[in-house]
Amino acid sequence: MATMVQAIRMALHVGEEQLGVTDILGEDVGPPLGGVFTATQGLKTTWNTPLDERGIVGAAIGLALAGQKPVAEIQFCDYAFNTIDLLKIAGNTYWSSNGAFNVPMVLMTPVGSGIHGSLYHSHSFDATATRIPGWKILMPSNPRDAYGMLISAIEDPNPVMVLVPKALMRSKAAGLDEMIPGEPETPSGEPDGRALGKMIDAPLGDRDAWTPEWPKTGIERVPIGVAKTVRAGADVSVFCYGRMVQVCKKAADELSQRGVDAEVIDLRSLHPYDWAAISSSIRKTGRAVFVNEDTEITNFGEHLIRRSVEELWDVLRTPPILEAGKHVPGVGLADNLENASVPGLASVTSAIERAMSGPARPGLFPKKSRMAIDFTLTHETPGSISRAYRHR
Repeated sequence: MATMVQAIRMALHVGEEQLGVTDILGEDVGPPLGGVFTATQGLKTTWNTPLDERGIVGAAIGLALAGQKPVAEIQFCDYAFNTIDLLKIAGNTYWSSNGAFNVPMVLMTPVGSGIHGSLYHSHSFDATATRIPGWKILMPSNPRDAYGMLISAIEDPNPVMVLVPKALMRSKAAGLDEMIPGEPETPSGEPDGRALGKMIDAPLGDRDAWTPEWPKTGIERVPIGVAKTVRAGADVSVFCYGRMVQVCKKAADELSQRGVDAEVIDLRSLHPYDWAAISSSIRKTGRAVFVNEDTEITNFGEHLIRRSVEELWDVLRTPPILEAGKHVPGVGLADNLENASVPGLASVTSAIERAMSGPARPGLFPKKSRMAIDFTLTHETPGSISRAYRHR
């Protein structure tokens, strides 16, 4: 089966050949390296830029406004933070021009920890990305989704950011349902990963004479804004994306042996996000856990918790829980430090268990309740004004 990085490469090839991609640009994306993760090996429209993230984003915006269809790569999202003002321009151009100018660009960048990158190669970017209006934000959790998301991103007439989990770059599909249509197969019909590698992975050493043999993969889209139920359940809803999907699925499978039936939903699209899927799941289970790697303060999961509390207060059995990265300046290099900085199997399992430990009743404040809350706020000011409030 294809790895995620092979899936990205095949999607970009389809983009070049069938969807009008004109430029794939970034640091080392062209020959001979084909990207630090080899995601752009063998592609026709790649070219190397200087080590200048602002130049990469700026060039992509200019190309898009000039009628081209660029895919820009920032080598690691850790170096995207100094491009925020340009990303805001890309995001607001269609709106500020009253629809006169589209910006059909894709920005692709690896995100998250799991590769022992320490301070400068382990950051997440999802919370920052979702605070830039005008962008669509996608994050795959498996090769087939990476393929389909990139196809959808290329076809979109305005800017789309594809955040690719660094730790999953070499991961393979977990089953046949995650196999990319058109991958080579063995005579018995099984996916032939070795044959695919020989076809599209550049050999070591001199690559001047090498050309890839692309399989005939079809155009398959992952619709933007549509979540996916990875594991159905009735007791608690677990919302995640990217690398955390595998972690949450494993935690849910283990907890099922203890009688906890957890539903795991891969959001896939962070903006627009699938509120209908989130709401439906919480209404079914009454409990919610939001999991991601980004730091816990001003986290994207906090936004989803706020909306869940505002709109689903009457069905929540226990307070929603956020399991996210620690609010520390950087992720440690050593295994134990990295594991302590971001969610893992143990912490996710604990978070789900905490969500299950609250009172099992149909809502914290049921709509039919006649309960009243009295409280008095006393302001120590001249005149000592006291005000009493009553809420039903």
